Amino acid sequence: MPGFEVIGKEEEKEILEVLKRKTLFRYEFDEQRQGIYKVEEFEKEFAGYCGVSHALAVSSGTAALRVALAALGIGPGDEVITQGFTFVATWEAIFDAGAIPVFAEIDDTLCLDPADIQKRVSERTKAIIPVHMCGSQAGIVEIMEEADRLNIPVIEDTAQACGGKLKGKALGSFGKMGTFSFDSVKTLTTGEGGMVITNDKDMFIRASEYHDHGHDHDPNVGRGLEKRSFIGLNYRMMELQGALGLAQLKKLDNVILARQRENKLRIKEALAGIDQISFRSIPDPQGDIASFLIFFLPTEEKAKAFNSVLTEEGCPTVYWYDNTWHYYERWEHLLASKTLIRSGYPFRTESGEPRCAYEAASLPKTAKLLSLCLTIPININMEEQIPKILKAIEKAEKAL
Repeated sequence: MPGFEVIGKEEEKEILEVLKRKTLFRYEFDEQRQGIYKVEEFEKEFAGYCGVSHALAVSSGTAALRVALAALGIGPGDEVITQGFTFVATWEAIFDAGAIPVFAEIDDTLCLDPADIQKRVSERTKAIIPVHMCGSQAGIVEIMEEADRLNIPVIEDTAQACGGKLKGKALGSFGKMGTFSFDSVKTLTTGEGGMVITNDKDMFIRASEYHDHGHDHDPNVGRGLEKRSFIGLNYRMMELQGALGLAQLKKLDNVILARQRENKLRIKEALAGIDQISFRSIPDPQGDIASFLIFFLPTEEKAKAFNSVLTEEGCPTVYWYDNTWHYYERWEHLLASKTLIRSGYPFRTESGEPRCAYEAASLPKTAKLLSLCLTIPININMEEQIPKILKAIEKAEKAL
């Protein structure tokens, strides 16, 4: 996920416009900034890119999830269904809202299994967060159909799939709200940062106010003199990040995604010639951002053997089954109910009663899928790397 690979003169120009005016805060200082509002401009451009009415820039992808949950009114007593293969931020944000994450299985898209949603629903379920993992689409149409049937709002975690589409519609724009991450290794990067998108004006206003200490952003009064409808926190993006985002967004389709797709295709063609290899299901290959190439071996032993050869050749894959940041069974802090809070919250109540607990073996389908799959990260500048990968694949085939 390599937005940093293409940082150049365009990003420098945008940042220097901010530094020249010495205004780093996204609000106020109208005279000094001389009409330059980078975060606001980034929001408008990003909303247009995604085909939605509203976009709110925030300080991180985690912040985007937290703000979206707040806008939906998610809090103590609520449950939120999400998947057991995601970055920890997805469920950390749910806990931080006071709600309880309920983990569901993935399917062969390596995203939330629509067929498993009903099994996880309770009268306390107030949201569903599918995650478009590793650059490709969840079965979001089927997920939305199930969510609409149950009358449960959907927040799309699109942190790893910025620029992705399904039949021409931007990922993140299917649900009530969509969230994005622009951290240092994401496809579009601002170093840190994130975005919340929505077509719901009320949700946008709630999110906007919550992310800025409750400021109602009344244009008719000066900042600090506005009223407040409710409390909030600080999840603002600053102007330097907005400047970076503007330059990166202009490169997203024609530079970043175009090169990733070319590189992924070259490697996939080599793997496709191996009988024992199958590929991850992608609902719409045209809308895949091609940041990862994911393939399956028939057994766990063969997956490990194949990866062992690739590693020896200097081309290790990501074996998600052993990954401690993205896979449910490896989240020791979740499974052991570890927290800094003296009462044991969010796993225990104030009086010490159990509030939620998690068992390692509760997602067998997810475990099976991840034990069989290997992942090759795809970057932009792979001219020297691809020949090595192709040679390693040829050698690894002999180990099967």
